[in-house]
Amino acid sequence: MSEPAARSGPSADGADLASTDMSQRPSSRDETTQPVFGEGRDPRVEQDLAELRDRHLRLAAEFDNYRKRVARERIELSDRAQATFIARLLDVLDDLDRLVASDGGTSAETLRGGLSLVDRKLRKELEAAGVERIDPAGQPFDPAEAEAVSIVPPPDPSKDHTVAATFQTGYRFKGTLVRPARVQVYSEGQA
Repeated sequence: MSEPAARSGPSADGADLASTDMSQRPSSRDETTQPVFGEGRDPRVEQDLAELRDRHLRLAAEFDNYRKRVARERIELSDRAQATFIARLLDVLDDLDRLVASDGGTSAETLRGGLSLVDRKLRKELEAAGVERIDPAGQPFDPAEAEAVSIVPPPDPSKDHTVAATFQTGYRFKGTLVRPARVQVYSEGQA
């Protein structure tokens, strides 16, 4: 095993490490060998640098304007889509106004038929807009689409965890759940 190097004393080449004089500057740090930053630059380089800075600022401003324009256009597009949907619903509203304004001598059966037509028209417009009705009665209970508000014992074991009745229909808009259906579920042993 070799012996550890001595803390001070002569090194392998014979120089004394402990007595090295650090007060002298190395020759590579001599003022005459170091270029002064910024002096002697080519004017073309300065001009190119100024042009690149200007170009960078213009591109940043242009991108900021683009971002603002896209956000504004997105809002305008959403507003136009909503206005189109509202215009289609106004026909349904007009039909309801006509039903309400009908004279008192109109039979209940006629009013019921008119209301049924208005209901069908409204549902047709909602479906065209992407609204989907969720009525899970008779299907296996899915907590991602329905909220169980009550449970009842199943009439037979095969109906366990099946939706018995729908109290409030649920709705999806273009695949996204807007409102879960509120249902009664068959559940064994928890009634």
